[in-house]
Amino acid sequence: MAIKRYRLRLVIEALALVLGWSYFDALFSAELSSPIAQGVDVSSKPFEMNVYDASKSISHWNFSAEAIALSRSNSSVNQPLASTLPGSSSFAQTASIPASEVFNSNQFQQGSAVGPKLTLDYLGDSGYGFELSYFNVNNLNASNTIGPSNPGNWYIMKAPGFWQTQDFAYQGMKWASTTSLYSAEASAKFKASDSFNFLAGLRWLQLKDGLVGSLSPADQNVPLWKTGGCPPGVSGIGGITLSQTTQTCAAGAAIGGYPPFWSTSTKNNLLGLQIGAQGTILEIGRLSFGGSLKAGIFNNQVTQSNDVSITKIMYSASATSNQIAYSGEGVIQMKYLLASDLSIKMGYQLLWLDRVALAPGQIPYVYSGTGPTSVTARGVNASSNILFQGGTLGLEYSF
Repeated sequence: MAIKRYRLRLVIEALALVLGWSYFDALFSAELSSPIAQGVDVSSKPFEMNVYDASKSISHWNFSAEAIALSRSNSSVNQPLASTLPGSSSFAQTASIPASEVFNSNQFQQGSAVGPKLTLDYLGDSGYGFELSYFNVNNLNASNTIGPSNPGNWYIMKAPGFWQTQDFAYQGMKWASTTSLYSAEASAKFKASDSFNFLAGLRWLQLKDGLVGSLSPADQNVPLWKTGGCPPGVSGIGGITLSQTTQTCAAGAAIGGYPPFWSTSTKNNLLGLQIGAQGTILEIGRLSFGGSLKAGIFNNQVTQSNDVSITKIMYSASATSNQIAYSGEGVIQMKYLLASDLSIKMGYQLLWLDRVALAPGQIPYVYSGTGPTSVTARGVNASSNILFQGGTLGLEYSF
């Protein structure tokens, strides 16, 4: 994660340097082209200082429709999801003795997801305008199944007051993750030069993250041994080994499976203020290069919800909190003018969110009790961060 943050910092600093140089270069060029710089006597005229020449400005609208493809980082939550012990260990030992971790939440490899990105902006003769923007990407998915192995091993998931193993030797443990992101913003725009604008306004972001743990393949029979069945020669449920779950009397009637043994979802609703700058870095004929930088501070109304299976009975728990969250965004974009009012755009976008709730980070905050059986969510863990990055491609119409 440190490498990703360093890489993001270099990109943002480089873009800021280029945008800053473009701004000051515009000011310097304007100064050289002034009558004083050309040796003209202007002693009888009052001194005026303009950031840009309003007489050259033309009111215009731009509307762009793009496809955005984003992937996400997955290293800010270090939560063990599956550990292992030899199958010769007893069932009771899977709850009490240390096991070897075999899968962690930071090992998910989500692919990219594609969604729409729409932008409408206006800039008037006065140098003031506005910008409206929306995008979303849904179902950044990943899953991993651990086991079964030969010789057989126990696969174990633990949470406070809770532990889960596979029910039978033919099963492994499957974990699945899904993430969705929505963004809408409305900003006022101020033109500082012919190629540089400042932005300030409101932004709403919604980040959803889900985590599901299940047995794979699903149970074909009731695990009778977990409720007091045999195998013969075993003293109590806790003494059974994994190989003994294959004996006939260890299973009950045929069934169609059970729900996942663990399910956690989080919803982050961020609403707050954002400032930024955008500009054109370079123009070569019909081709231009530009970018933008934005930073925001938000109130994050965050909720975590859980469904946990204990002895095949589902228990639910949830918690809600309000916390401060932050964002940083950088965009680099190339635009090619196809006609006087139509351009094709291609870009690269980074969006970083800090102090948000991700699903794996809630596991230590969910407690299962046995007297009576219950599940409680003890607050919300909103200390995580996440980085989205990817490309954009679309068209812009000017009118």
